[in-house]
Formats: sequence, C-alpha cells, structure tokens
Amino acid sequence: MDLAPLFAGLDAQPWATYQHAYGSAADVPGCLRALVDEDDEQAGEALGELYGSILHQGSVYEATAHAVPYLARLARAGFRTADVLALLGGIAEGGADEGEGDEAACRRAVTAQLPLLLASVEAGSADVRRAAVWAAAMTGAADRVRPVLRTRFATEAEPLVRAEILGGLAHLDPAGTADLAAGAIGPDGPGELRVAALLACVDAGAPWSAAHHEAMLDLLPADELVAARMDLERNEPLRYVVSELLLRDTDTDRDAVFRLLGAALRSERPEARTEALWAAESACQISRGAPGRVAGPLAAAVLEDPEAVGQALSLLRLLGRRAAAVAPALADVAEGDGDLADRALEALVSVDPGQAVPLLTRDLENRPRALGAACGGPLGASPTVPFDAGLLAAVRARLAAPEKLRDDEPFRYAVLLSSWGQRAAPALPELGTALRMHPQPIARALAAVCPPDHREATGGLLRRAARSGPPEARLAAARAVWQLTEDAGPLLGVLAEQLTDGGRVREAATAAAELGPRAAELAGKAVPVKTLSGVVRQLPRPSADTGRLTEDELKALAREIVVNQSPAASESGIESAATAVAELRRAVDQLAEVHRALAPAKTSCAKEEDAQAAAELLAEAERLGVKVAARARA
Repeated sequence: MDLAPLFAGLDAQPWATYQHAYGSAADVPGCLRALVDEDDEQAGEALGELYGSILHQGSVYEATAHAVPYLARLARAGFRTADVLALLGGIAEGGADEGEGDEAACRRAVTAQLPLLLASVEAGSADVRRAAVWAAAMTGAADRVRPVLRTRFATEAEPLVRAEILGGLAHLDPAGTADLAAGAIGPDGPGELRVAALLACVDAGAPWSAAHHEAMLDLLPADELVAARMDLERNEPLRYVVSELLLRDTDTDRDAVFRLLGAALRSERPEARTEALWAAESACQISRGAPGRVAGPLAAAVLEDPEAVGQALSLLRLLGRRAAAVAPALADVAEGDGDLADRALEALVSVDPGQAVPLLTRDLENRPRALGAACGGPLGASPTVPFDAGLLAAVRARLAAPEKLRDDEPFRYAVLLSSWGQRAAPALPELGTALRMHPQPIARALAAVCPPDHREATGGLLRRAARSGPPEARLAAARAVWQLTEDAGPLLGVLAEQLTDGGRVREAATAAAELGPRAAELAGKAVPVKTLSGVVRQLPRPSADTGRLTEDELKALAREIVVNQSPAASESGIESAATAVAELRRAVDQLAEVHRALAPAKTSCAKEEDAQAAAELLAEAERLGVKVAARARA
C-alpha cells in the first residue's frame, strides 16, 4: 500500500513549535508513522506515546487538533482502526463545544471527521463499531449522530455494541433516551445491555423504581459487565448509581440507596459484596447520614463472613465507633503480622480506640499505619487515643533510641505526647535525648509536656538548642522557649536573623504573629522589602484582641525599609528623592497590608481608608527619601 497519501503534508507542519503534554510536539510525526508499522509491538508503543502526549490523562493540547486529520486517514485506511477511533473519541471527550482554545479546536477537529465515524458505525468489526459509536457520541453533535445510532440500535446484535450505542444516546440526549433504556432493563436481555440501560435511566433522572432495584441486584457483580466499555466514568456501576442518586438530594432517593446497599451487602456473591463495600464508601463520602445507615448492614455482613473484614477496612475507618460491633473481628485480624494486621489495627483505632491501644503498645515499631491513625491521621490532626500508661512506656522506649526512628515517627510521637500534656511528663528524659536528632517536632513536645517544676531545666535545654544548629531547628527551639517560659529573647533573635536574610519566611511570619505586641521589637531590625512582602502574604489573621502594629510601629518599619533601599538604590543609580519616595510608597502599601492583617478593624494607615494619615506618613517618607537619595549619591 502506498503510504504517501496518508502522511501528505505531515512534515510541512511546524510540529516543533506545537505543544503537547511534554512540551514540543516534534515527536508526533514519528509516532503517527509508527502506527503503520508491521510490528504490532512498535505500533502499540506509538499509540501509547500518543495517549501520553496529545491526550494526557484526558487533556488535549495545541498539537492534538493538528494530529486528528492524520489519525482519521490511518483509521480510514485500516491501520489499527478501532484503536485510532477510540483515540479520536478520547480527544473529542477532552474537547469543548465553545471557545477559541485548544479544547474547542480539538472538538471541532474530531467533529469534522463525522463522515468517517458514522460510516464506521456500520463496519464489519464489532470493535470498530464500538469505537466509532463512542467517538461519534463524544463529538456532541446530537442532530447528526443520534439518528444514526438509533437506526443502528434496532439492528445491532452484539451486546457490547448495543450497550455502547445506548450509552452514546444517553450522553447526547438523556431524557430522550429514557424510554429506550427502560425497555432494556428486563431480565431477558444480556447483562452488558441491561447495566447500560440502568445507567441511562439514572442519567435521564428517572425515578428509581423496584424494577431498577431488582435489576441492579440481579446484575451484581456488575463491574465485569462494563470492563470493555469505552466510558470510564461509569466503570463501577453500583458506585455510580449510589453516587448519582445521593446527589439528587431527596429523601426518596436516599432511602432507595440505603435499601440497595443493605441488600447488596447481604449478597451471597463475594464479588457483589466487594462492589457494595466500595459503593458504601462513596456514599459515606457524599452523605453525612450514610455512616449511620450502612453501619448495621455492614456489621451483619462482616459477622456472617469474617473473611470480609480485610475488604471492609477502608469503610470501617470511615464508620468509626458506629461499627463497634465489628471490633472483635477487627482485633482478631490485628493480632496477626504484616500489612493486613497493621491496616486492621488502623481501622480498630477508629472503631474502638480502647481495644486498639494494647495491640498498638505491644508492637509499636511495626504498626506505622495504626500509629498514624492513633496520632490523628494526616499530620496536623488531633490524636484519637486517650492517655495510656502502657502506650506512654512504649513511646518512651522508641524515643530513647532516636537514631532508630523511621519516617514520620518523631512527628507522630511529638503530637501524641503533646495531646497528653503534663501526663506525659515522664517522657522528658527521652524527649531530651531525641531533641538533637529531631529538633522540630521534639521541641514542641518538650514545651507541651513539661510541668512547672521542670521548666527551668527544660527551658535551658531549649535555649541551648536555639543557639546552634540549622535554622529550622533553632526556630523550633526558640518558639518552644517562648511557649514554655514567655521568654521572647531567643525567638526575637532567631526571627531577626531569618527575616533579615529572607530565610524561612512562612515559619518566621507565623512565629512573629505568635509574639503579639512583642513582635513590634522587630521594627528595629533590618527587614528588606522583599522579605516583608513575603511576611505580609504569610501572616495569619489574628483575632480582635491580639496585638497589632500601631502607626508609630509602622513608621519605624517604614524607616527601616527606606534604609534598606540604599544599597539597591546605589546599584540602580537612584539620584533623586522622587524615585526613593516612589519606592517607599510601594513599601507603605505593603505596610498597610500588614496593618490590615493585624488590626482589620482599626486600620489608619491604608491610603484608601485614611488619606490624612497616609499623607502624613508619606510626608515623612519624603523627608527620609531625600536622605536616601543623598546616601545613594555618596
């Protein structure tokens, strides 16, 4: 076969200037040519590269639309036709109907190939017909595509193709497809078509009836019935039905969902119960009332089949104490070894913390998931387990060998001990041992657990840590000194250094805000404009009763900013007071932001809110600006 017509004009395109997911699209012509390679492996690799570059995770790009005509030629010529048509369908799906951007260009490019797509709906290969139906529907050209699909549906014999046609029609016209779908859910039809019909009924907004309920249960497990479908959004039918019905947000639909889930969880088919667990988890993420309504059926299912515990762990974590009836079964699994036991103990922490603590204590080193759950899950969350002397002893034993702590262990232990407060004071020696190797988390814990009679010794330990070591360690130790003793000296010293050299702005800004009125002492430090603007962006918004910068403090900061402009002014050749004042005017705007952040109800320096105060500040700035200009010329 003469391949020249297929690639006519290909090399004339400026592919190197087009963009795809990885930058320049210079590689696209090679991938297109490789699709005709006699070696199926090479052609398959080229197809995969195109999916990765011009249709990356469903996104389309400038180069994508330019590749469409060549892909259409290859499909028409019989080269990997089903695969290429599916790629065209994905491009259409990632496109958009309106606009002038890449998405709209891609949708238009595929729509221009509708003569090919609609003709392929009648192809001899079922795989080609399925791909053609999908691609045609994804163009959204309902007036042109819908009549062709309806005609083909009446004669198509292949269940998967019929399912794809029904799905395509539902995509183009959900309400207009409702009657067709309702007639296809009966027990006599093939499973692939029945499940497609159920999904179409949901998309059409049809009331969920007893017939729908029975059909869904009869089709479980349903995932395998859609595994070959092009529509990846609906590749878990039960989960999709549950989610869509809950999103209708009506009592009737919620009741229908929980009846369906309860029946599915009681199914005699293990695969059906697995799909029900996944769907129930989605329900708990969508509906606040779902945990209370699925806990009973889930507990009954697990108690009837203890082997189901492993599959239900994720859902059990969401249910928490509502699933208390399952705690003994969870504990049995948690008694074992390995990852499954750790995950079971992780779930048990949520379901019954009291029963979980002894198991966690016994093997703390090898239960990272359970430790994470006990300490609140994501770092920053509050721990969920109560104080326990045995667990405290286990934590102390781990802290006594800080070189053996792994991953986020130091942070987890610090959070847990801090939540226990002074009841964890017996761990002070071990925390002191771990401070050198893990200063950031341990410093906070030392301040949190230290009782009054140990403050002097602990404060001394933290002050020494604040004087040496890496910046983040010194800042953590200095903050702990302030929290423990209200001695701001170490923290002011560390902050002055870090604000001056533009170091860890986020942490420094947060720590400065903690100081309240004492932060005004930083006004006498050299704070570059660049650093100040970073602090402004990071400052938390305090409550009304916290300290705030006064006008005098703002002016003091303004002076320091002006002084810090002089080296830059000299380098840039500033030779007039006017330029210096312009720089300061920008600084005043930044200072107004600081004032708004620290005293939102009492702003008096923002030019928009108090012109007189701003004029006075700028008048002083002008006088300072003259001095800056003089220094710049010196």
